[in-house]
Amino acid sequence: MKFTLGWLKQHLSTDASLDDIATALTRVGLEVEGLHDAGATLAPFRVARVLSAAPHPQADKLQVLQVDSGDGPLQVVCGAPNARAGMIGVLGAPGTHVPGLDVTLKVASIRGVESNGMMCSARELQIGEGHDGIIELPEDAPVGASYADYAGLTDPAIEVAITPNRPDCMGVRGIARDLAAAGLGKLKPLAEAYRFDVHPVEGGNPPPEVRTDDPDGCPAFYAQAVAGVGNGASPDWLRRRLEAIGQKPISALVDITNFVSVDLGRPLHVYDRAKLTGPLVARRARAGESVEALNGRTYLLDEGMTVIADDRAVHDIGGIMGGAESGVSAATTDVLIECAYFTPEAIARTGQKLQLTSDARQRFERGVDPAFLDEGLAIATRLVLDLCGGTPSAIARVGAPPVQKRVVVYDPHLARDLGGLAVPPEKQARILLSLGFQMGAIDHPDAYSDALFATIERAWPVTVPTWRPDIDGPADLVEEVIRIAGIDAVPPVPLDRAPGVARPTATPEQKLERRVRRAAAARGLDEAVTWSFVPEAQAALFGGAVWTVANPISEELKAMRPSLLPGLLAAASRNARHGVATTRLFEIGRRYLADAEPLTLGLVLAGDKRARGWRDGKATPFDAFDAKSEALALLREAGAPVDNLQVMGEAGDAWHPGQSATLRLGPKTILARAGMLHPTLLKAFDLDGPVAAAELYLDAIPAKRGTGFARPSYAPPALQAVRRDFAFSVPADLAADTLVRALRGADKAAIVAARVFDVFARDDERSMAVEVTLQPGDKAFVDAELKAIADKVVGAATKLGATLRG
Repeated sequence: MKFTLGWLKQHLSTDASLDDIATALTRVGLEVEGLHDAGATLAPFRVARVLSAAPHPQADKLQVLQVDSGDGPLQVVCGAPNARAGMIGVLGAPGTHVPGLDVTLKVASIRGVESNGMMCSARELQIGEGHDGIIELPEDAPVGASYADYAGLTDPAIEVAITPNRPDCMGVRGIARDLAAAGLGKLKPLAEAYRFDVHPVEGGNPPPEVRTDDPDGCPAFYAQAVAGVGNGASPDWLRRRLEAIGQKPISALVDITNFVSVDLGRPLHVYDRAKLTGPLVARRARAGESVEALNGRTYLLDEGMTVIADDRAVHDIGGIMGGAESGVSAATTDVLIECAYFTPEAIARTGQKLQLTSDARQRFERGVDPAFLDEGLAIATRLVLDLCGGTPSAIARVGAPPVQKRVVVYDPHLARDLGGLAVPPEKQARILLSLGFQMGAIDHPDAYSDALFATIERAWPVTVPTWRPDIDGPADLVEEVIRIAGIDAVPPVPLDRAPGVARPTATPEQKLERRVRRAAAARGLDEAVTWSFVPEAQAALFGGAVWTVANPISEELKAMRPSLLPGLLAAASRNARHGVATTRLFEIGRRYLADAEPLTLGLVLAGDKRARGWRDGKATPFDAFDAKSEALALLREAGAPVDNLQVMGEAGDAWHPGQSATLRLGPKTILARAGMLHPTLLKAFDLDGPVAAAELYLDAIPAKRGTGFARPSYAPPALQAVRRDFAFSVPADLAADTLVRALRGADKAAIVAARVFDVFARDDERSMAVEVTLQPGDKAFVDAELKAIADKVVGAATKLGATLRG
């Protein structure tokens, strides 16, 4: 939200300085994002006349100008196509800082010709986007005068961040109200601010024919026609205010609606009546309808969207943007001013579907004042009559805005109990009255008196103003009192602390998350933080979303993720498009299932595992064993009994058949899925080449006793381990994991490890070589003991259909 100091003073009677106002705004919760004093920035620039313009001797597109800014001629080299003798523009002399270029001018030689400064464009002065030529001023512009003074750019602009719960501050008047309550002046009545009567203007002509067929999306539709208008340029005061906040003046009628929207937070729209056929109706769009909006784009509508249409076509995306076809122009003589109320939910849904934002949408989506339709229409009509002339019609009022009286019972002691600041009840009452609340019979700060206040009981009946939809209960009133009284006045109160060493507060799940996060980072993985919501099409690739967001920030981010992999794959795809050769990403977060939100770790390995080198001349990609290795290492760090895990079956439809598996603790408990992702799935994410991935279900890991990070003490064995190699001919369908587990269990007292170190396959013959590690206890093995253990190993393999190779 941006406005100027002079604009603010239209509504606020104050002598406060710009710095004091900026400090007070932040103090009451309206964070100041920037102060833009164009007058100070542009003070060195002068109005100057071009005395002569001659071609540059060394450059076809440059001219050598003789320029007078009141101190005699200066030579300036200029490349603007509109530079010519006799024109008046804006000169920056040597030593002047040009804000749009961020350079300080100096005397320079340009292609061998000395140049003493520059003639400036609007973009170079940061007062507009024009850069096709230098600024041209009227013939009567005073040569030598300060350009900032001449152009009225001495009114500093203030930019504040408005939180979504404060729709009342989407207008300058709402901000002025907060400052008045904070003691920086007095809020002027509307009639004083505008210098005219703000009551409805009832004309003699018949009212325009309007109606609403969509009471859910547009419960109230007010309109007034004005005939015989002249739609010329806006007056200087209006044009300068709009330019100061970055809006481009278009015409008086359009500028009036933009001004009222920013000034009062009340969006309006004006139609050229000559371009309308029949009554103007607020209704639901019909399937297949479309409208070309004022931004030049055409939008396809659906039955869930509220539009304004006549008998022939749609002319307005209700509450968001008007249509180009019925827009006003210089030839417009009869207009219809629309002042309607659109429900925030309908506006939000339509805006998200169309991916269309506007100043009107921002205000309606947050909730405009439903009781301000008559006044908003009256102010717009008065401005049209004053600036464009014409004759008003009677007012058409269709439907009823959702104005409800809301009373909150408030105990002033809550300011101390909830807010931590003891504010005298009388001061609390004045604050609430200044913000527009009503207390019993007291409805205005000027109506307050100690005698009248004494008639109110301890539990105050506080009536909430219609422009504050965010006030729902006593706690909200406490917030209003504290932020105006000064949140910096709340005394710091330390929490009581028990004597001795503080007890740890992290839960076992939090400790697990920290441990696994550090382990993943230590293994060379980069942590990513992605959205918890993904496109529905991407969620469908991983089993579909159980939950969808009713009011998403975007239609593309609507489904709550059933897996962490979609977000990681989207990040890997972006990396690939930016030329990243290797992507190793992991994320720890929640999946959203029907009955739980389990803690999960996802990882993606994409691109080159190793860059090409002189040995083989080509890069090495990641494979399924890389994903499995990472999964096992992280599961081990998480405390899972990795040695007891079983590698079973395929990982699911999203995974590559034959190159993926689940890691299970028993047949039912899945701790992880790992392997290569399906090529079809990768195409959906625009990923070329194989991608390895894993997903660890940290909630499924059995809890361990003790929550410390320390590992159990290690005592090295007294005797050296013994290793024996066995080679077996095995059935073609026998998994290596099954064989290894069987051999390891052949003698649990002596065998501490087993691993496959060679696989040989030819025709129907398949062979596996396994290294078995034996650990003696207090004495070394003798030959007989080693033979007995070897027999047990061979016997365990034989039960699986394997035979010892000779």
